[in-house]
Amino acid sequence: MQKEDLSKALRHLRKDRDIKRLISRYPKPDYTRRRNVYQSLVQAIIHQQLSGKASETIYKRFTALYREKPFPLPEQVLKTTGARLRSAGLSAQKSLYIKDLSLRFLDGTIQPKLFPRMSDEEIREHLIAVKGIGRWSADMFLMFTLNRSDVLPVGDLGIQKGFQRLFTLPHLPDAKNMEARAESWRPYRTVACWYLWRLADDGNTSR
Repeated sequence: MQKEDLSKALRHLRKDRDIKRLISRYPKPDYTRRRNVYQSLVQAIIHQQLSGKASETIYKRFTALYREKPFPLPEQVLKTTGARLRSAGLSAQKSLYIKDLSLRFLDGTIQPKLFPRMSDEEIREHLIAVKGIGRWSADMFLMFTLNRSDVLPVGDLGIQKGFQRLFTLPHLPDAKNMEARAESWRPYRTVACWYLWRLADDGNTSR
């Protein structure tokens, strides 16, 4: 996200008193766009259902299998045996997912050049065709690789906790509740989510 776009987003979000309070509490988001689409999707698969520390360890071991490049090409991964992928800490299932992803890059199922002309929902549908990539992974890709400005990942536990703490809710909210409360944040819900994650991380609910 460009600096001027972020400034515009923050001006809009400050109109909401709840988000305004978070903007004053936390530093500005850093949305550094990731350029390698294949790498981002491999990372998304590796990170699923793992803590940050565990997933980073496996990711580093995976990339270490391919010393000749900063990140392997799809064709290199396809030539790697399942046993070798598992030696890096990947489960058998995630090894299959990453191979399926690699195949779909090579056969043209995934076409990153089309993304600039596609809506968020079209990209989600495009990616979910790959084994192991669901809506959550697609949303993370939209937010942190493509820097789409208006993504609300209602399936993310951190976002659910952020909503709960921001609005002092007795239980984690459902998708419908979150979408209704975030309506005024459009078209910058991605930026609002950054602040919800920060709030969820520190658990500070003071007003």
